[in-house]
Amino acid sequence: MPHQPAPPVSNAGGVDLGVRLGRLRLPNPILVASGTFGYAREMVDFVELGRLGGIVPKTITPAPRAGNVPWRTIETAAGLLNAIGLDNDGVEAFLRTQLPFLVAAGAPVIVSIAGADQREFVQLADRLEGVPGIAALELNISCPNVSHGVDLGTDPEACRSVVAGVRGVSRLPVIAKLTPNVTSIADVARGARDGGADALTVINTCQGMAVDWRRRRPMLGNVVGGLSGPAIKPIALRCVHQVRRAVDTPIIGVGGILTIDDVMEFIVTGASAVQVGTASFADPQVSSRLLDLLPGALAEAGVGSVAALVGSLQLPTPAGCHAPAPAPPVPPPASPATP
Repeated sequence: MPHQPAPPVSNAGGVDLGVRLGRLRLPNPILVASGTFGYAREMVDFVELGRLGGIVPKTITPAPRAGNVPWRTIETAAGLLNAIGLDNDGVEAFLRTQLPFLVAAGAPVIVSIAGADQREFVQLADRLEGVPGIAALELNISCPNVSHGVDLGTDPEACRSVVAGVRGVSRLPVIAKLTPNVTSIADVARGARDGGADALTVINTCQGMAVDWRRRRPMLGNVVGGLSGPAIKPIALRCVHQVRRAVDTPIIGVGGILTIDDVMEFIVTGASAVQVGTASFADPQVSSRLLDLLPGALAEAGVGSVAALVGSLQLPTPAGCHAPAPAPPVPPPASPATP
């Protein structure tokens, strides 16, 4: 079955908000992140869903998952620890009960999928192939809250293999969601690129934990969880910067985005689009507000499109580094002595 036609490119006040992520075109760069927006039904009274650049609903798996034992979420000083454990009803229930609503909402739907191994990722992608209304697949190879959740996202070759396996059975654009819990995110990004990823989501949550010292017990049922929110924004920006320098694959930046300045920082650093995550819990309308503010911010930057600002960060010359002094001219060879 042929792909759904690309959504029209938004144009607000003469500013082109449309973005291209490989084969995927989106009307604007403001998306909502998986796991923080439910299946969008929960937000319908707060957000005009059709205005969004894209909706990434909760991650789905081949079979239903009950998730981790409580506690599953802990507020932190500057964010949220979660160990939900990919609680979902499985792919068949998603297709039957959730996808029709999401497609009718009007925004591009990017389906987040996760498997225990490459076989399950390929199985899911094959099941979703040809289903009307899906704009792209996001491969959650970086969830820190499930057994083996980050294994495929920490090894460049495993990442390459999963992406290539999905590309082998699906004509949909493929987005690999990368974890910051690695020594070199650039190496994993190269693996995703080599596997054929159309875009990269940078980053998933950072591993962390909370402790009740009086009871001498961890507070999360899973012991460790994923830290999100404003606390991880500097890490996310660093990762976007490193991935941008390593590969030319388009990037979706995510991590601690709350204000229009946050959005612009990610775009300048190298992200073509962003995902709003934990901020939606505190303010369900934050994504709409950011979209309203984006044209003015682009005008302030003196550009007429999002694409014109992507990766425009100007790096300083490292302190103490100087251009090498020019080599002294080579003297001409001495004339032979006259007898």
